[in-house]
Amino acid sequence: MYSRRIKTRRELSNISIWGTTYIHPRSPIIVALWSTTFPGYGHILLHKYIRGFALIIWEIFINQASNLNTAMVYSFIGDIQAAKDVLVVNYVYMYIPLYLFAIWDSYRTTVELNNIYYLVEKEKPIPKVLTVKPLEINYLDKRNPLVAIFWSMTIPSAGQLYLHQILSAFFTLVVTVTFIHFSHFIEGLHYLILGEFQHSTEVLHIQWLLYIPSLYFFNIYESYMNVVENNKLFEAEQKLYLKQNYQVKTFKIKAKR
Repeated sequence: MYSRRIKTRRELSNISIWGTTYIHPRSPIIVALWSTTFPGYGHILLHKYIRGFALIIWEIFINQASNLNTAMVYSFIGDIQAAKDVLVVNYVYMYIPLYLFAIWDSYRTTVELNNIYYLVEKEKPIPKVLTVKPLEINYLDKRNPLVAIFWSMTIPSAGQLYLHQILSAFFTLVVTVTFIHFSHFIEGLHYLILGEFQHSTEVLHIQWLLYIPSLYFFNIYESYMNVVENNKLFEAEQKLYLKQNYQVKTFKIKAKR
C-alpha cells in the first residue's frame, strides 16, 4: 500500500504537460555569465520562462532598432567610424539598462533560489512523477545527457523536446527559424560548402547572424544541464519513495567514527 503523500510548505518541482520545472543549486556567476551573452538566457536556466522570454524579445527588438550587432562587427575589424555611423543613438542607450538588469536580476534570483532550495531540502518533499492529460503525458525518467547534446547540436530546441520542455522548445524553435531566415545562414553555409567563399559572405546578413552563436551554444548547455538535474530529481524521488514505503523505521546507519 502506498504511503500518504506528505504536504510540505514548499515544493522543489512541478511536472505538467508543458514540462518539468524544479529548483536546484546553481552557480550565480555561471547564470550571470549566460545573461551577458544574451539577456534572458540566465532566467531560462532558472526556469523563469516568462521573464526570460520577455527579456529575449526585448533584446532582439532593441538590438535590431539600434543596429548594435552590425556596429560590433565594424568595431571588431577596426572600422570605428562605420560602427558609429550605423548605430541608432535613439535606441542604443535603451539597451544598456536592459543588459545590466538581466545580469543583475539573474544573479540575484539564483542566490535567492539557492537559499530556498536549502530550506526546502530539509522538508524532503516527494516530487510528482507523472502527469496524464488528454493532450499530453509527462513523467520523470532518467535520460542520457549526451543524447540531449547531440540533438541540440542538430538544431536548437530538439534537446528541450527530448526532455519534454515544450514551452522552451517551441520558443527556441521560433527564435531559431527567425534568426536563420533573416541571416541567410543556411544559404551562406551552402555556398561555403560549394567553395564559393565570396558569394557565401555576400548573402549573409551580419546583424542577424551574430545572434546564432550564443543561441546555439546556450541550447547545448541548457539541454545538458537540464538532463543532469532531471536525473538527480528522478533519483531523489525514488530514494524518498523507497525509504518511506519499504525501509524499516528502526533501521539506522551507524556514523563512522
